[in-house]
Order: sequence, then structure tokens, then C-alpha cells
Amino acid sequence: MEFQTLLLFTIASLSINLIPGPDVVYIVSNTMKGRMQAGLKAAMGLGVGYFLHTLAAVFGLSALILSSAVAFSVVKYLGAAYLLYLGISSLRNMLRGQSSLTMTAASSSANESIFRQGVVVSVLNPKVALFFLSFLPQFIEVGQGSTSMQLLMFGLLFSALATGCNVVYALLGSWLFNNPKVARYTRVIEGVSGVLLIGLAGKIALSKDS
Repeated sequence: MEFQTLLLFTIASLSINLIPGPDVVYIVSNTMKGRMQAGLKAAMGLGVGYFLHTLAAVFGLSALILSSAVAFSVVKYLGAAYLLYLGISSLRNMLRGQSSLTMTAASSSANESIFRQGVVVSVLNPKVALFFLSFLPQFIEVGQGSTSMQLLMFGLLFSALATGCNVVYALLGSWLFNNPKVARYTRVIEGVSGVLLIGLAGKIALSKDS
């Protein structure tokens, strides 16, 4: 695995995870209705869910790669289209001044384990499964070692980066999203992330490697 590929994967993963989305809403809402510890439990629960999605993607995609190179190429191009969609959506939110993070009154589940709830929220989210299946294959180098090990490594790295970003949101959440001055920075983050994701989608679409 080349260092350039690993670096590109890290940049793309951070770009995606810095965009406030439903997971961040879940984390921040728990932080605001409870304490910092509640947000951290939510972040770790989601992290376990990411790991389970990684395992599912590894087994499913490994079988696909071994069975059909054409099918794998189709998955890659569909994944590139999905990343393009994410990038355009981020730029649209920036231009309209609409952050995807909108805080609402948190529904209560005081007696339920926040950590366990985070795992369930992540595992049962079909969009997370779709994302893993479309994102991870973009960085696989067929013929450069075991595809299963590459998928596992990328999946674990993404899960670690995603969990790290979620922990930061949990630590800063209650202060960050109650401060109206932060809205402008949220727009900047979405704009930069959108450009990076569109660039990544273009690189994949124009690449001659299958």
C-alpha cells in the first residue's frame, strides 16, 4: 500500500467526518441533554457500529472482488458518484447558508444505555452501510496484497478517524453549537469538504485503474 494512497484516504475520511451530519446531531444532543460523558458514550457507541459495518464491508466486498472484476468496477464508479453527490450537497449547503446540523429538542431515553443506543443507531442505519460499501473500494489496489486486509485496514482507519472527530464534537458540542458565531465556520468546513470530495470523485472517475 502506497503512502500517497494512505494520505489521500486520510484526507478524504477527515473531509467526510468533519461535515456535521446525523451522527453529530445524535452526539451533541446527548451532550446537551446530559453531560460531557453522555456525548462521549454516544461517540464510542457509534464507533463500535462503524467497526461492525467495516467487518460487513470486508466480507461482502472481498467476495465481490474475487468473483467479478467488472462488478467491482461498477461499485467503484457508483461510489465515485456517491462522493460527488456528497460534495455537491456540502457546497449547496454552504452557498445557501444551511448547515446540515440542526439541533432539535432531544427525545428522552434516560434509562437506556447511551452507548448501546449509539451502536444500534449506527448498525441499523442503511446509509452508513451504503457509505462503507461505496467509499472503501475507491482505495483498493488490486494486485497489491490481500484485498481483505486492505479493506480491513482502511475500514479500521476510517472508524478511528470518525470516532476521533465524534469525540471532538462531544467535547465541544454543548459550547460550539450554542454559539451563533460558529455558524460561519461550519459553512467554511462544509465548503472545503465539498471541494475535496468532488476532487476525489473526479480522480476516481478519470483513473484508468479498475
